Amino acid sequence: MKLQKAVALRISNLLIEHNMSRYALCKKVAMPEQTLKHIIDERNKNIELATIATIIEGFDMSLEEFFSDELFAKNSYEVD
Repeated sequence: MKLQKAVALRISNLLIEHNMSRYALCKKVAMPEQTLKHIIDERNKNIELATIATIIEGFDMSLEEFFSDELFAKNSYEVD
């Protein structure tokens, strides 16, 4: 699995877990909805860590918590 797909899946799963819409998350973190849409739709192949940090602030979690998911286990993803 590509790394951008793993990030997109993790964000999508968190939206479901937190019963939150894309729109609600974007409003909470003051991010353009188009930015999140491009990440989740895997159009953005070079996601900045600062952007991920901004997104996960909306879930009240740390980078460590975000990346501790099995989607990011060693050898479970590939980098372009």
